[in-house]
Amino acid sequence: MSNPESGVTVYHEGTRTWDVIHGVAEQREITLLGSVPINSKRSFGARVASPGKQTVTAAVAIIGAHVSGADDQTFAMAEVSVEDLGLWAASSVFEGSLGAPNGKIDGTGRISVKPIEAQSVVVDDTEYRLMHTHTLPFFDQRKGGSAGRIRDTVSIRVVPAEPFSLSAALQEASLVQDLISLAMHRAAGVIWLRLEVAGTESHFPDGRPLPRRRADVLYSPAALGKHDEKAVDHHRVFFTCDSLPFDEVLPRWCEAHGRLEAATSMILGLRYAPARFVESNLLTAVGAAEVLHRNLRVGEKPFPKAEFAAMREAMLAQVPDKHRNRFKRAIRNDPTLRDRLHALAARPDQEAIAQLLPDVDHWAKRTTRARNDLAHEGRTPNHSIEELIAVVEVTTAVVILNVLHELGLPAERQREIVREHPQLRATFRTAAEWLVPSPNP
Repeated sequence: MSNPESGVTVYHEGTRTWDVIHGVAEQREITLLGSVPINSKRSFGARVASPGKQTVTAAVAIIGAHVSGADDQTFAMAEVSVEDLGLWAASSVFEGSLGAPNGKIDGTGRISVKPIEAQSVVVDDTEYRLMHTHTLPFFDQRKGGSAGRIRDTVSIRVVPAEPFSLSAALQEASLVQDLISLAMHRAAGVIWLRLEVAGTESHFPDGRPLPRRRADVLYSPAALGKHDEKAVDHHRVFFTCDSLPFDEVLPRWCEAHGRLEAATSMILGLRYAPARFVESNLLTAVGAAEVLHRNLRVGEKPFPKAEFAAMREAMLAQVPDKHRNRFKRAIRNDPTLRDRLHALAARPDQEAIAQLLPDVDHWAKRTTRARNDLAHEGRTPNHSIEELIAVVEVTTAVVILNVLHELGLPAERQREIVREHPQLRATFRTAAEWLVPSPNP
């Protein structure tokens, strides 16, 4: 509202937004970012010209610090916990044994805790630490029984050389989340994200250092983690730190995530938010394969550069002037989609590919036909729904095997995945039924 003159108030349409809102609650500083009012109730006749009640929604809340914006270089450390991170770490602080004298369990046993030293690796002046944090033992006395408990939490701590922003912290959390999603072959939700505020170092009176002030971040990641859900079955895991050690896979993933981000995002999107229609999944899976091939820069151009230039000039000489520019843009020395699919199938371990895909050439041909029909005609009259599903599943698996190969996953582990993973075994059965030449074409 505005007051154009004394005694006159004009109420305007529209909504006000705020980039940043600062507040305090329960003795903690709070920053709200991307805030929009969703409900305002005015109190007319009040002495103060303000809403009687206003409800605001925010995109991000930082609990424990006041910052000026998402790009404010405020934080010294980020720590993130993601679903199934403990399973992926392939380590635990727990050890247990059962008493079995003379080979018979006698009801005795023990559970012990042994702290595990953090694993660390530095990538581009940023340190990544894989950490275990466990509680002290305690006994939970209930009326119906008692339980002894110790909780072990696994997290990855990101410590850059210089203070960094909330935007950078969210990117690091996404990098960790995508790595675990790839390894688990399912959407892995972020459970929590915590930051340390730079410049808040202090000391005890005796000189011992105190940790920096911490801030919790509330936001909407690609998938939201559930703290107490049962872990994924280990048979459905592609790799852990046993098959790819932490200090090896993290640097490779940091490099590959940036270089292959478009392809991995498309494939992980099928895990985070799968479409309800097979046609959408077809475009996503085949698009990921095409983008991956472009980014990997594997294979050669169909024609030598000089030879292609000569052929193009000869063709353009036959085209009327008014159509020449359009025709020139249409002539490209690029591999076809079918060429790209063949090249991708040739990169991972070939025994693993053979266990996944009975006929590479038929898959490449039918996948190309399905994509072209859908993209150019808006329908796939030459494919059944079952065959389209097979195309989506096989193409997705081929892209994933290429990413795993790029991360350095050993050939034997690639074969184990195809042999033992329930979904990939089902993919092979589907491919054997729908992606082989028909006996009566």
